[in-house]
Amino acid sequence: MDEIVEAALRKWPNVPHCYGWLGLDTRGEWYLRDVATQAAGPFPSAKGSRIEHQKLRAFIERNYAADAEGCWYFQNGPQRVYVELEAAPFVWRLRRSADGIHVTSHTGHEAHVQSTWIDDDGRLFLLADSGAGLVHSLDMELAGDEVEAGRWRPRTVPFTELPARFGYCLSPATLRSSSPPAPR
Repeated sequence: MDEIVEAALRKWPNVPHCYGWLGLDTRGEWYLRDVATQAAGPFPSAKGSRIEHQKLRAFIERNYAADAEGCWYFQNGPQRVYVELEAAPFVWRLRRSADGIHVTSHTGHEAHVQSTWIDDDGRLFLLADSGAGLVHSLDMELAGDEVEAGRWRPRTVPFTELPARFGYCLSPATLRSSSPPAPR
């Protein structure tokens, strides 16, 4: 986490959390979701505006983490901005080199694959040391090579079971709205 973010947390420790305003799609793209977008429907059916500013994307990705309930958020100074996930908290990019396949998250961090999974839509998910994620659609040929070579042996799992199996929440906003209010 950025030092400026940690300093803001110390200075303003009780800023309310933000829900529904940020989404992550299956291609690792971030979306801002204003009030009108949220009223139009849940993520990803109503995505919002794609964040294209590279420094803002990098700031989000450096300060991206999960809470104890598996809800992923971007720590924006003193405020947690919870992320609506289309499929998983990470989108994996694959790269071949002389020493094999390298897996990197959409946030730019190297990952080590622990297990592989195929959902009921034929999408490939990897459980890695940093968490669960979906293989980017542009990298499925490399992933297929790993499966064909027997280095990855995906097990099948219904998509609806993935969040509970790997400890993440697709919609913190929905979870929050279905939870009883916190005591005051």
